[in-house]
Amino acid sequence: MLFTGEAKRSNLHMRRKTRQIHVGDVAVGGDAPIAVQSMTTTYTRDIESTVAQIYRLEEVGCEIVRVAVPEMEDALALGEIKKRIHIPLVADIHYNPELALEAVRQGVDKVRINPGNLLNGRKSLEQIVAAVKERGIAMRIGVNSGSIDALDQRAKMQRIQVRLREDGVLEKTDPAEARRKEREQLAERMVSKALEYISWCEELDFHEIAVSLKSSTVLTAVEAYRRFSQRSDYPIHLGITEAGTLVTGAVKSSVGLGLLLAEGIGDTLRVSLSAEPEEEIPVAFEILRSLELRNRGVTFVSCPSCGRVEIDVISVANEVEKRLAKVQTPIHVAVMGCVVNGPGESRDADVGLAGGKGKGVIFRKGQVIRTVPEDQFLDAVLKEVASLLPAREASLVYPEGGIKDVAGMHRTRDEGMNIPILKS
Repeated sequence: MLFTGEAKRSNLHMRRKTRQIHVGDVAVGGDAPIAVQSMTTTYTRDIESTVAQIYRLEEVGCEIVRVAVPEMEDALALGEIKKRIHIPLVADIHYNPELALEAVRQGVDKVRINPGNLLNGRKSLEQIVAAVKERGIAMRIGVNSGSIDALDQRAKMQRIQVRLREDGVLEKTDPAEARRKEREQLAERMVSKALEYISWCEELDFHEIAVSLKSSTVLTAVEAYRRFSQRSDYPIHLGITEAGTLVTGAVKSSVGLGLLLAEGIGDTLRVSLSAEPEEEIPVAFEILRSLELRNRGVTFVSCPSCGRVEIDVISVANEVEKRLAKVQTPIHVAVMGCVVNGPGESRDADVGLAGGKGKGVIFRKGQVIRTVPEDQFLDAVLKEVASLLPAREASLVYPEGGIKDVAGMHRTRDEGMNIPILKS
């Protein structure tokens, strides 16, 4: 699905040519926008909790959702979940092929399997392919580094060694070249396995396939995806698996996925975080917006604060960003407190705040709208943003009665700085 103001393909990026498949009503590959996915953390058999979490994911823009199906009780819950949600549903299957067959019967939009850990291997894969082919649904082949003896490989991988010589000098060895070769060998094994599994499907005349080659090591995943993209035109699902908590996971995902996306590799992605799944979606869209690959949601700019800042810009920025989390309309918002960059950045935004001691200027599409006191920053910014949004989103951002909360009242100077734009 395309959203208002969102182009199929950025002129700045030549995406790798892939065949297109469909996951429910979401196109993946070809000229379709790069789709953003997530995965629930609930027990899938707990239908109420799972549906509630998927609703929260839908609100922040998730386009495809995956659920774990470890046992038959979870598989049997999929039909009811599917009936109650509004985005495509993917069943994540390991080991037992009967779970995949039941998921298909329940009406999921895609199954995700790793053929390497299915009981009875190729025979089970052939059963699953027959089922998804009959129903006209897609399949993701997932090859994780951990599934092809990468744990042993990682243990053997050479590390930087440091030792103290008798003369008191620290001696360091960094076998970087050896580690690079080991990483390439692991990536090649991952790609070879993926291509082997694809060939099994092609022999059954099944081509509704997406492929993922994940690793928790960024450079291993990047190498595997690059190699696969040179040898196959099937759409690619990007991810750095087990990336970590909110900060470490966001950084690792941004580096790994950003490298690949900038090279035109990737048709759908998930940012994997040890956090609530709805926290993954803003990170994913921010990566795509930063590379001008998607234009959905809020492009948010705020200054990091320094000795020139005369307002509590951190408090204001955090509160504004939090309240805009569910906005999917493309809009550019700036919250600035700097005499040097504030007015310019605020003018460049659809809605901007340039704050100074005790007051701030509200900009709308480059024009000064009004000057507001510090205790009205939050209300003024969100009111202007809401005025540019569709009615449903506007009501989420700026409810009837306005914003009564106050943010940004925790930092002041004894005397204000000379900021011409803020003179009234």
